[in-house]
Amino acid sequence: MNKRKREEEEEEGIRMGTDIVWQTPANPPHPHDYIFRNGIRYVKPYYFEFIAHVKNRWAGKTIVDLFAQEFKGRPYEYYVSAVKCGRIQVDGERVSVSYIVKSSQKISHFVHRHEPPVMACEVPILQKELDVLTVCKPASVPVTVHRLDRLVSGLLILARNASKADIFRQQIEGGLVRKKYIARVVGEFPKDELVVDANIDYNAREGRSTAEVRDSAKGKAASTKFTRISSNGAQSIVLCEPITGRTHQVGNYQIRVHLKHSGHPIANDMLYISDETVDRSSKGSSADRSACTSATALTSSIEEKVVNDCEEKSNVGFSIDPMCTNCPNLAPKGYDTDEEGLWLHCIQYSGPDWTYECPYPDWAKLTQTT
Repeated sequence: MNKRKREEEEEEGIRMGTDIVWQTPANPPHPHDYIFRNGIRYVKPYYFEFIAHVKNRWAGKTIVDLFAQEFKGRPYEYYVSAVKCGRIQVDGERVSVSYIVKSSQKISHFVHRHEPPVMACEVPILQKELDVLTVCKPASVPVTVHRLDRLVSGLLILARNASKADIFRQQIEGGLVRKKYIARVVGEFPKDELVVDANIDYNAREGRSTAEVRDSAKGKAASTKFTRISSNGAQSIVLCEPITGRTHQVGNYQIRVHLKHSGHPIANDMLYISDETVDRSSKGSSADRSACTSATALTSSIEEKVVNDCEEKSNVGFSIDPMCTNCPNLAPKGYDTDEEGLWLHCIQYSGPDWTYECPYPDWAKLTQTT
């Protein structure tokens, strides 16, 4: 690259705004790091450095081609601009768009980070012991390890030290841990206990799983026991107990798929409910808001007035980044702020010598039909 062209790129980089302080929110975050709108809590977008090291299969590519091919969440033109203005760097230095990367080099990508929104409610502590903490996770909050899916609420167990975590890990891997959920499903569920034995097969193209007959070559074997708790004819509350099947990481999907297979899908599970329609508007009932209400009742630590006060104090907006592909929205692309939690709630975990439980959410109370 000739000197004049490099100078032009540097001038363009200055115009695009490289004088930015890259920093993450305080840890723990301060109240002013949040924005509250319509019962949803957002983290104010902030500048963050993503770091990666060049893999062998990346070596020999231009810096722009590497990002465009490996990180497809942004358009090619964005990566060209990001390299030119210094938001993408190699070994801490600015490079040209035609720069060829080498194996093991450090690559930094400075982004205006937008975190997924969650419901603005407390996470109640259910039990606090020397080695274990249990909480009631609201729907919308993502977690890892022995996770509940983001849109599933209920019991979450946290080991407070490494030795206890290892004990839980061994018991889970050894099949010694049992889980119980409740779900609100479509129709009048059978009175008698129902066991669904059907393989779970994930379809990557459709982004969902299907239930296959047990002797099918498709999917992995799985079995779930269902017991009706109550029904009003139009919908039912059902106890769900995975017996065998998929790992704890995806057990929530096993329940969802087996309920669909039984003819009684979760009543607000738009992924599996087929042609059924459900009012999941902000005015209707939802797992997220019900879980939030339940959390309030459990802890008495959050009132509607508090949430409103937070909204008034936090509606100061945030700085728009002209290069950000998420701005001016608060939520990142792919997250629907009207998306609401599933009517699926974990109520119990039990092991060889322990049991932890979580109260039912408000949506488990059915209104009798006339």
